[in-house]
Amino acid sequence: MDSIIKTGTPALDISLGKLLASITSTPDLPIVFTYEGREIKGGYHVTEVKAGQFSALDCGANPEAWAEIFVQLWDIDEDDRTHMRAGKFSAIIRKVSEHVGLDDSAKLTFEVSDGIRPMQLFCADALEQAEGKIIVPLVPRPASCKPRDRWLSEQSQATACCGSVAATGCCA
Repeated sequence: MDSIIKTGTPALDISLGKLLASITSTPDLPIVFTYEGREIKGGYHVTEVKAGQFSALDCGANPEAWAEIFVQLWDIDEDDRTHMRAGKFSAIIRKVSEHVGLDDSAKLTFEVSDGIRPMQLFCADALEQAEGKIIVPLVPRPASCKPRDRWLSEQSQATACCGSVAATGCCA
């Protein structure tokens, strides 16, 4: 498999800008989302693209703010259609951006439903080009504790730095 973007870590959010940049050079390839161990059906629709600006307090009473874009996918078969081409997907996003003004660096969330089961939230973990198609694996968007995530990140950075104090002198 030729990797277009390979994150290396689970559930790393791909921004809208990275997604579009990755598929621009291959507009004629089908873009196939996968979730729950299977491909989205060939007749899928992008039923809605919405942008939001969020402000919140996390569980540690820290203010948080972020931009997020939601791409809603309706997972259906329709009229023997095949998977949407990357160029068409890009055109849909461009059209929405003209009217709504999408932030290319925004967190990207996919809402997926077959019209019967409840909508589920996913994030894109990686993009790969294989077998003549662009594959976008979607992974469930997990809940997280932002203060804990920040603390773990700080610990990881400190360990990486201070693990070689003699070599770098970074903890002096």
